[in-house]
Amino acid sequence: MTPDFDKAAIYIKPGVTDMRKQISTLSVYVVEEMKKESLSGDIYVFCNRDRSLIKALYWERNGFCLWQKRLEKDKFPWPKTEAE
Repeated sequence: MTPDFDKAAIYIKPGVTDMRKQISTLSVYVVEEMKKESLSGDIYVFCNRDRSLIKALYWERNGFCLWQKRLEKDKFPWPKTEAE
């Protein structure tokens, strides 16, 4: 289950996202807040408050995939606003 990075766009949601949210809530957020199509196959990336955890959501043929990565010591460089 690997996305086709040649065809998929990657969208980063700046700022903080509540990491308790799972596939259903994140997919609704993509449609309603980011104004994107969650079933497009594009990749949507979210980060938590202390920038140690990211989640990547994308649609693959017959369902959503949700990847998660947590850093033990470092922090992800993450934009706080759309301008960044």
